[in-house]
Amino acid sequence: MNSEILGVIATYVLTLVIAIPLGRYLAKVFAGEKTWTDFLKPIENGIYKLSGINPNQQMNWKQHMVALLTINSVWLVYGFFVLLYQDKLPLNPDGNPGMTPDLSFNTIISFVVNCNLQHYSGETGVSYFTQHFVLMFLHFTSAATGIAAAVVFFKAFRDKTTTQLGNYWEFFVKSITRLLLPLTVVVALILTFNGTPASYAGKDQFISLQGDTVNVSRGPAAQMIAIKHLGTNGGGWFGANSAHPLENPNYITNMTEAISQMIIPIAMIIAFGYFIRRKKLAWTIFGVMTIGMFMLLIPTISSELGGNPAIAKMGITQTTGAMEGKEVRIGALATSYWSTITTIVSTGSVNGMHDSTMPLTGAWQMLGMMINSFFGGCGVGLLNYFVYLIVAVFISGLMVGRTPEFLGHKVEAREVKIAAIITLLSPLLIMAGSALASYVFTNYGDANWAVKPGNWLNNPGFHGFSEMLYEMTSSNANNGSGFEGLGDNNIFWNVATGFVLILGRFLPIIGPIAIAGLLAQKKYIPESAGTLKTDTKTFALMTFAVIIVLNALSYFPALALGPIAEYFTMLK
Repeated sequence: MNSEILGVIATYVLTLVIAIPLGRYLAKVFAGEKTWTDFLKPIENGIYKLSGINPNQQMNWKQHMVALLTINSVWLVYGFFVLLYQDKLPLNPDGNPGMTPDLSFNTIISFVVNCNLQHYSGETGVSYFTQHFVLMFLHFTSAATGIAAAVVFFKAFRDKTTTQLGNYWEFFVKSITRLLLPLTVVVALILTFNGTPASYAGKDQFISLQGDTVNVSRGPAAQMIAIKHLGTNGGGWFGANSAHPLENPNYITNMTEAISQMIIPIAMIIAFGYFIRRKKLAWTIFGVMTIGMFMLLIPTISSELGGNPAIAKMGITQTTGAMEGKEVRIGALATSYWSTITTIVSTGSVNGMHDSTMPLTGAWQMLGMMINSFFGGCGVGLLNYFVYLIVAVFISGLMVGRTPEFLGHKVEAREVKIAAIITLLSPLLIMAGSALASYVFTNYGDANWAVKPGNWLNNPGFHGFSEMLYEMTSSNANNGSGFEGLGDNNIFWNVATGFVLILGRFLPIIGPIAIAGLLAQKKYIPESAGTLKTDTKTFALMTFAVIIVLNALSYFPALALGPIAEYFTMLK
């Protein structure tokens, strides 16, 4: 077993070692039980008092969603104007200009919804002020938004029958004070001591070996890189993201960043089981998600380590795998692992260029985002999984001739309709968005049109379609990674993906919370011999089958037109 494989195994094992106890801790925090971080209560109480919040005021699911949407709307407006006028604000030592309205529209929506689909380069596109007080601020708040929504879901199934689902603002504040901020400090220190910049200095200069003068951007990058991974945000300080040697200086930082983006999504699954006192159900969900993750990871590793057939035909031996677009400091194997976890947990950060990966790897990356429920982002991964679970409960109930139930509550027509709508939403946004992009490119590619689609694609044919499909998939999944052969900073892509981003974020949160809230207020039905248990291996297999079948039916035609067709063309 070589050192690269050991590195990936060690990274995953350390992730579990941290995530499992973290999940138990989070269950206690949000249940109001005593924890070692209770010394932060005075700070939280000060925030509540300053904001006029009564954390003891109970909310139903509708009031939670109103609070969530209201505060996110405020951040959207605030950030939009800061991005427009950042050139007139302080902390801009490199003199970066303000954004155009369409780019500002896309950027602020992207960061509010936890996607960070960056149609700009961090070094030249934004100032230190914007990086800090808009983008990094939203790294915290967007992650806390997803976590707070998940806790509402937890509350719905903790008690037998209830409409009182806690206080949104309490969940939101605790997500930051008890989780995101302390972990960010730890990770930022690790990055700083390994060479990531953490100052407010402007660009530095050095003379290269060729004698050229090179300007190197710096800034308080370590802090942002820490929360971009912990919050599954992914928006990098530098344009090359974690493939940049200052964002990811060595293998220690590579492991740290890979661990950071997985621990909270896994911990939220564990927290769910402890919070509702059904640990077996949580471990069942964890098992399904883990199997799904490895079913994407293993073929990705095989594809990347197998090398490029086109290069092999030239008689060149590829002992280290397909290395195009990958950092030699990190290697193909660690990049394969990263590309899998970053797409399934909606982080979207990269330590290698996804556009350069092998065709089938691109298919697995997109499929991970299309499914979007194998751990998923902070909190929202469990909400996405819950939609599939409700569909599985409904189908199972029909098969055995019983009214479907979940945790003692009848699943009736209204809940199934909501689940069906949310299930169809992602294919609609991805397929319709890709079809629209293909139509515009095909019909206006040579025209002097406002969006200049003739500049979109650096790669023709199947890979060009994959680039457009990936962009829409990434936007809908709130992921943010991209096939960067696509020229995306234009009016069409900024506006089109902006709408996909906001719909793909909030509707899949509102839908599951609505289902949970509706179920919670129904009369509790005690378990009996005829109860369909949802914490068994049989039901886990049923849920997994629902996930595979629904996504295969939805996305196989599009994948066949893109990465799969490119794969067979390469073989030919």
